[in-house]
Amino acid sequence: MSITITPLNSGFCTSNPKTYHYHPSTHKYYQNVSSEDRQLPVYAYLLNTGDELILVDTGMADTDRANTYHHPGSEQLPDQAMPAAVRKAGYKPEDIKKIIFTHLHWDHTFYMKEFVNAQYYAQRAEYEFAMHPLPLYYKSYEYKDLGLEAPFIGCEFELIDGEAEIVPGVRVYPTPGHSPGHQAVEVDTKEGTYHLIGDAVFLMDNLKPIPEIFYDVTPSARFVSLPDWWESVREIKRRCPDTNFILPTHEPSLVERFEKTPVLGL
Repeated sequence: MSITITPLNSGFCTSNPKTYHYHPSTHKYYQNVSSEDRQLPVYAYLLNTGDELILVDTGMADTDRANTYHHPGSEQLPDQAMPAAVRKAGYKPEDIKKIIFTHLHWDHTFYMKEFVNAQYYAQRAEYEFAMHPLPLYYKSYEYKDLGLEAPFIGCEFELIDGEAEIVPGVRVYPTPGHSPGHQAVEVDTKEGTYHLIGDAVFLMDNLKPIPEIFYDVTPSARFVSLPDWWESVREIKRRCPDTNFILPTHEPSLVERFEKTPVLGL
């Protein structure tokens, strides 16, 4: 396959290790699980298949919106807004033909309407929940009762039920848990098959076992369904035992990795 993957950092979003990244039952097994917010990157991924350009997610909101409605201390520089990030990578927003959303939270969908020639893809379960979320998740989906309009309102989606091939070499499979209809994206490249897993895990630590308590993964503390989350992470590890080919949205070590390797799959 000739598909390449260009990571695009849409900014930095704050979240709390104790309340987001590590389930309370795991804290004693990791040093320095802080109660202080930390900044995590918010990556989207640009796929060049040779025939067309595909985005996986469109990243976070601007600084003011992120700070006001979501996570204070978040930051997006002007060249990190997704249309600008696409241009900085050498492409044109109008040339993006498809956008695959891992899920429809505010930090994965912003600026989507600026990609005027793109078809949008999401799991049906995710779209239906996003349109009518539980109140606990109103902020995640920028629900109308908060006086906001979510980026996806008014958009038509190609809704997917389960696994699907989007184009040759690019496939999706369900990974619910963080959200009801979360999905991961498999991308075949010359290097191997990468798995773009959104927020199925926040950190690579979430993939690690904790043998002392019989955990084969390290659960996060933010989820809609912990049983679904657990099985989804098991499935990701089953499909992709080499963690170098697993690319989450928020893992901080990716910043240095992508500075050294700005295009994957060559």
